[in-house]
Amino acid sequence: MWHPSPNFGPRRDAQRPEVIVLHYTAMQSAEAALARLCDPAFEVSAHYLIAEDGRLWQMVADLDRAWHAGAGTWQGRGDVNSRAIGIELANDGAQPFSAPQMARLVHLLHGLTKAHGIALQSIIAHSDMAPGRKADPGRKFDWRGLWRAGFGVWSAAQGPSDCDFVASARGFGYPLDMDDPAQCERLLLEAFRQRFRPAASGPLDGTDRAMMRDLAERYGVDPV
Repeated sequence: MWHPSPNFGPRRDAQRPEVIVLHYTAMQSAEAALARLCDPAFEVSAHYLIAEDGRLWQMVADLDRAWHAGAGTWQGRGDVNSRAIGIELANDGAQPFSAPQMARLVHLLHGLTKAHGIALQSIIAHSDMAPGRKADPGRKFDWRGLWRAGFGVWSAAQGPSDCDFVASARGFGYPLDMDDPAQCERLLLEAFRQRFRPAASGPLDGTDRAMMRDLAERYGVDPV
């Protein structure tokens, strides 16, 4: 359903979509999120919104710049809004994402990746490009299931490994623009586990290192 938002502009420097960023709305309903994303007072938007029951709205045309990503970088490049398509999923971050919603997402991703030539490794979480600032779509989002459906990436690497976790994170695409090395490692670990090890806790371990190195080697842009 087309439901235009006034909160958009042209992509800067004639850039085209090459990344898809997934978000959760963290609001009471899809309708409340739709209203917020189309309210000029809030200056936020996304290209698409998917309700829990699978209803789909488009608010901004694919080739226009929606205001969903904010500050952050991915694979060494900023202004993610000018390079990305933003998809909001109606969810509070504490509940699993519904089967109809995930099915609609897979169908949408099939069309978007084909239409714009977007690589599977360029489907990312909001938390990937802004560790510590954003946590969506969170630990309840089924990234492994999405990968099994043909979208995104995954790693089944096993530990132990003593590789440099932060260097591997840089190779995969995570931002490293933090001054405190200990804080940088902590925030990267949290962003990584939200997506790839949602049940994990505790300090950095060999499995974290092995999986991050595997992701960097197979899908990264900066060899480690």
